[in-house]
Amino acid sequence: MTVFEELRAGKSYDIRDEKYQREAHGEMKRCRHLCWQINSTDPSDTQKIIELENELLNGQMKDGCFFTPPFQVDLACCLRIGKNVFANHGLTVMSLGGITIEDGVMLGPEVGLFTVNHEPNNIRVVKTKEIRIKKNAWIGARVNILPGVTIGENAIVGTGSIVTKDIPDHAVAVGNPARIVKMIEKK
Repeated sequence: MTVFEELRAGKSYDIRDEKYQREAHGEMKRCRHLCWQINSTDPSDTQKIIELENELLNGQMKDGCFFTPPFQVDLACCLRIGKNVFANHGLTVMSLGGITIEDGVMLGPEVGLFTVNHEPNNIRVVKTKEIRIKKNAWIGARVNILPGVTIGENAIVGTGSIVTKDIPDHAVAVGNPARIVKMIEKK
């Protein structure tokens, strides 16, 4: 198993471990370089940005997907993206635990997706939990989503929220920590 598979299966890893260093840091280096290239590209050269984003995300940027630079993705190999996904500028993705973003998701400016945490008794040991954002969810500006959270289909998370628990389908959630304030009528 790879480090990424072991982490998704619940294993914790010491960041000084040789296997972790080789696999995770190798992918981090690749992603930092490609993010730097994307973020350094003239914003009017949309085609070049799309080509570089496709290279970064292993061909997943298709069918209307676009991440507005600047952004940072640490481990693109752990990120799965559906169709028509849009992320506004300032996206920060720490995807060691795996992130799935389904079709039609909209991410506002400066959203943070964080799948990694550290053991309290040894901060050199990381543990992860997957994040899943279901179809047509809308994540407002400066929202932070923490490890293990699922955002439901057609859910809305309001600006500045910190999401620590799952948000169900068709819910509107806001606050720190985010809490459900209403449900959206299905049409």
